[in-house]
Amino acid sequence: MLPTQADIVIIGGGITGLAIARELSKYALAVVVLESNPELAAGSTKANSGICHAGYDPEPGSLKAILNVRGNKLYRELQDDLELPIDWPGALIVATTDEECESMHNLRERATQNGVPTELWTREQVLAKEPNLTDNVICALWAPTGGIMWPFGVALAFGENAVRNGVKIFTDTAVTGFIKTNEKISAVQTNRGVIATNYIINAAGLYADEISKYAGDDSFTIKPRKGEYILFDTSVSGFVNTPIFPCPTKLSKGILVSPTTHGNVFIGPDALNIDDKTDVSTSLAGFAEIISGARKLYPDIPLQGAITNFAGLRAAADGNGDFIIRASNIGGLIHAAGIQSPGLSAAPAVAEKVVHILREQGCPLTLRADFQPRNPRKVVFKEMSDLEKSKLIEENPLYGRVVCRCETITEGEILDAIHSPVGARTVDGVKRRVRAGMGRCQGGFCGPRVVQILARELNVPITEIKKDAENSTLFFDKIPAGEVS
Repeated sequence: MLPTQADIVIIGGGITGLAIARELSKYALAVVVLESNPELAAGSTKANSGICHAGYDPEPGSLKAILNVRGNKLYRELQDDLELPIDWPGALIVATTDEECESMHNLRERATQNGVPTELWTREQVLAKEPNLTDNVICALWAPTGGIMWPFGVALAFGENAVRNGVKIFTDTAVTGFIKTNEKISAVQTNRGVIATNYIINAAGLYADEISKYAGDDSFTIKPRKGEYILFDTSVSGFVNTPIFPCPTKLSKGILVSPTTHGNVFIGPDALNIDDKTDVSTSLAGFAEIISGARKLYPDIPLQGAITNFAGLRAAADGNGDFIIRASNIGGLIHAAGIQSPGLSAAPAVAEKVVHILREQGCPLTLRADFQPRNPRKVVFKEMSDLEKSKLIEENPLYGRVVCRCETITEGEILDAIHSPVGARTVDGVKRRVRAGMGRCQGGFCGPRVVQILARELNVPITEIKKDAENSTLFFDKIPAGEVS
């Protein structure tokens, strides 16, 4: 049931909102997170490159530069406590022309200004690390602090820890307006009721400008920027070891080729400015651009191993392209908006900055003595030794019942995902938590069983189980004969 009162309401349950929630859970505050989708991290967070950028690229002195570098450092500090799915393979930015090699010197100077260690590598050094790269490589910039992460897993780790520390999270809860008292927001109106509050954090991603306008603040606009991806099966993953970037442009970091934390490889994204904030369609033109760009780095991309494609939207703000993290001119409202790349990398640092702004705005911030910084370790069945598996199955036979054969995901793990502090409510929610349906068959085998388990554990009819969004019903009641037109 939605509370009627909170000290702080965070609008948006993506990586930014959940990182802020976790940071605020350190303090003696009543914090509520509102997410309009049935699942958390269902917007830009669920469909991006999953790169923890080193911070060599942003304009020195910008919020993007400062918070990217700080965020990269914070992830390393938080990784063990929160069980964050992050690897640290470094990153290579590759030049294939003399002009691009010259750009690498400029990029390295920018990295130095941002406080990011880099090295200029020769062709021989690059090919020693990545032997399948194009023979056209001339030089590269090596960024040893670059990482890769499972974005959904990282976001959920923030959310789960926040809930363990008293934060209340509500999905299927859309903000519809605000109530003001003496020109200051005093309450948030939603489709499920009204919450009186002292402060609102606008972390609504693609819709942050619309939330701002509800309050009477039209100081910025969000324009979606679409990026398409192609994902490869783990059986063809060995051809690349490190995230490989081309020479970046003003619009994008370019078509990259990168491993993931789960052993896949992806290529993409392209960058297309669009108007529709719901358009995550893919296109033949987009695929052609992605494949062409990837082949400039890896001529022998194993396209026969592609298992799926998808598109994500970045919340690009107008103006100078920097993050918008500041108090609004409307009392009680703080923006964490325009969080496009490197927003994933910067998330924990964005959270720190928002807390700093709250302090400046007079929010009482008293540290809690009972704050729990750690998340318990999750069961990942396929990563266990045979002895560990046997012991686990003896304790709970459901861990011996494999539901997803491609990824070796058990029924026990699916139940853990459903009954976690921020549990799955949809098929894709299960997929993003434990990867059931992420393998080669893309849920063709395990999907119906996941639906059955969700219906059973949530105690609802199968017809109420959604794929992801509210309008993504998978099954319908039988239509009586004669009613089909």
